[in-house]
Amino acid sequence: MTLIKSISGIRGTIGGVTGEGLNPLDIVKFTSAYATLIRRACKGSSNKIVVGRDARISGEMVKNVVVGTLMGMGWDVVDIDLASTPTTELAVTMEVACGGIILTASHNPKQWNALKLLNEDGEFLNAEEGSEVLRIAEAEDFCYAEVDKLGTYRQDLTYNQKHIDSVLALKLVDVDAIRKAGFRVAIDCVNSVGGIILPQLLEQLGVKSIEKLYCDPTGHFAHNPEPLEKNLGDIMNLMKEGKADVAFVVDPDVDRLAMISEDGTMYGEEYTLVTVADYVLRHTPGNTVSNLSSTRALRDVTRKYGMEYYASAVGEVNVVTKMKETHAIIGGEGNGGVIYPESHYGRDALVGIALFLSHLAHEGKKVSELRATYPPYFIAKNRVDLTPEIDVDAILAKVKEIYRDEEINDIDGVKIDFADKWVHLRKSNTEPIIRVYSEGSTMEAAEEIGQKIMNVINELAK
Repeated sequence: MTLIKSISGIRGTIGGVTGEGLNPLDIVKFTSAYATLIRRACKGSSNKIVVGRDARISGEMVKNVVVGTLMGMGWDVVDIDLASTPTTELAVTMEVACGGIILTASHNPKQWNALKLLNEDGEFLNAEEGSEVLRIAEAEDFCYAEVDKLGTYRQDLTYNQKHIDSVLALKLVDVDAIRKAGFRVAIDCVNSVGGIILPQLLEQLGVKSIEKLYCDPTGHFAHNPEPLEKNLGDIMNLMKEGKADVAFVVDPDVDRLAMISEDGTMYGEEYTLVTVADYVLRHTPGNTVSNLSSTRALRDVTRKYGMEYYASAVGEVNVVTKMKETHAIIGGEGNGGVIYPESHYGRDALVGIALFLSHLAHEGKKVSELRATYPPYFIAKNRVDLTPEIDVDAILAKVKEIYRDEEINDIDGVKIDFADKWVHLRKSNTEPIIRVYSEGSTMEAAEEIGQKIMNVINELAK
């Protein structure tokens, strides 16, 4: 059993003894701590907290515990039930609530669940707020409401449609062009909430036909739920039969978007953001942001339009902070996460799909042809395992010194930018390893520079 307490939320496996998994007593403690923090932090006069969940088997149990605890803390709960992460984020602002809790372990397997914690802007708590939640929970520094001040409960199942309406209302979403294009679309929603909302979105966008794979929101994931090529053989084979022009694949909480071309080849999750950014920049010039481990192609596309690209530390909250700081009009992460502030500051696969189809309709190309218009880069992902007594920070400092003549970014580990490739080194917060991400114009070049730096690390560790 595993319980991971971090500033970005509480994740754990279901079952076992208290403190060793995400179990009812643990859920009560962390929900109470969050409710205490939000009572202090919320600037508005609302007394509402929104709760949404993905379709995990444990979702109803976890929701019932969370809802009862929030009511016990004096909060009025708006339960939107089966809803994507971006839907829940939007519901917080539409309800003018003080915060929200999303019950999802994102791409983790079915035995996992998590509490993802939102502020009154429908955005994830920052590091300071997340740390305070952990402190309050550890100290059990919370106080429940007296009987006359208990919270109320209301279920509202209208937010999927409200989310779709907000996507259709975006200026750059061209429903007429999509309808005229007559797209045939396939989807794989891994038997979670994407299976509810994606067909509704696509129908209202006017696509010609929808091939549905794993769209029954049972929480029984038909394959590993992370939308990576190694897990997507079924829908790739479906695409090879020529049944659709494009396939969209989402993770269980629908904030990541992977795509498959008409010939059954992966579009490349790094290129979801690149392609959407190309379309957005063509119509609304502005800056872009992605994290340090994302492809250089976004920088190239941004500079094509004479705009500035900025890199943030890894993590959605860090990307959002940098986007606000630089007034970026589009940003996100290389894992298929598109953040479009015109909608909201959160990764949103629905926004990504609508903008991508608008772009595809305007271009009049096959998906594989559109992909070929972007700079070809390949990312290799490796790790160096170290013994617990080794000083990882000291090793990273030495690597930085060795490559001081290259362009260095050290806001999150060490990223070394060479003329035609890069390597990003990050230490794990949970185990003695250094993650080594490298990118080049071929996979061989990416692996080669990654291996070279790993050899340096191993020498320094002796």
